[in-house]
Amino acid sequence: MKTVGYAAFSSDAHMQPYHFERRALRGNDVAIEILFSGICHSDLHTVNGDWGKQHYPLVPGHEIIGRVIEVGPQVTRYQVGDNVGVGCMVDSCQACDQCDHGEEQYCRNGMTPTYGAPDRIDGEITQGGYSKHIVVREEFVLRLPEALDPSRAAPILCAGITTFSPLRTWNVGKGSRVGVIGLGGLGHMAVKLAVAMGAEVTVLSRSARKAEEAQSLGATGVLVSTDEVAMEAAESSLDLIIDTVPVQHDLNPYVPLLDVDGTLVIVGQVGDMDPFESAPMIFGRRRVAGSLIGGIQETQEVLDFCAEHGIHPVCEIIRPDQVNDAYDVMVKGDIAHRYVMDMSSLSVAD
Repeated sequence: MKTVGYAAFSSDAHMQPYHFERRALRGNDVAIEILFSGICHSDLHTVNGDWGKQHYPLVPGHEIIGRVIEVGPQVTRYQVGDNVGVGCMVDSCQACDQCDHGEEQYCRNGMTPTYGAPDRIDGEITQGGYSKHIVVREEFVLRLPEALDPSRAAPILCAGITTFSPLRTWNVGKGSRVGVIGLGGLGHMAVKLAVAMGAEVTVLSRSARKAEEAQSLGATGVLVSTDEVAMEAAESSLDLIIDTVPVQHDLNPYVPLLDVDGTLVIVGQVGDMDPFESAPMIFGRRRVAGSLIGGIQETQEVLDFCAEHGIHPVCEIIRPDQVNDAYDVMVKGDIAHRYVMDMSSLSVAD
């Protein structure tokens, strides 16, 4: 299948139009016309080679909303015309214990990311959602609930599941005390989801300027991490902290905020962390953990949860030819919304 998208041709993160071929459908494949594609901060890190050497040209994008245009003969769950989503992975071994209990992201044999990794069958490098079409095996295609706006649903497939999964894993519910570090693309979803689960949510920020925004999302307020008096007064006040900061940072101010058996979960930063003190963990049985997206079943669950509770990410809709402008803004700092590209202007004929 001939298609077109925007690709990085080197590690300078400058995206350019790129014509390429999608694979012919296998028996269990679904061909999708992409309608909307979200831009994730991890796209920027990946194309720049921050997380390892990449294969170029590289078409990023793992927040994909589209419409089914063709299915293989073995496909039973979807038909032409269905609105669907594709998230951060497109395959796994489907045979190990992790895959068996629905956590394909931790596949013992390695899950296949939506872009930048060898296909498990033919070895071709996967290309992502900054494109007009994509072909994905049925097991990794998600049903888009009718109650979700397709133009704003794409970030749920990354920012949504990345924050929903630890909230579920650590059993957040009514009365839970949740802190969210950072109020960017991940953080604003963490707040919305935790509030919908019944938690009391506090946003942790370096300044009070985001207080009004945090409260508009349902948070009880902002705890300013540079205010030593306020931070000391808040010690042992939280059960769970979701750390969404995407760059290297100091955890030492945050760990003491956890109550006994509390956990700080890192979902934003991949790589080296600043050294941190073990004493608050030992003397409070506190934990620092990490979490990677979620499995396919859980990703469907977050889509359904957002539909049920009327939750949409805060999005700015742009054209694909504005992707480099969006990258420039993202480089300057975390932003409190997600960019989503309306792919309707892309044409294979161009």
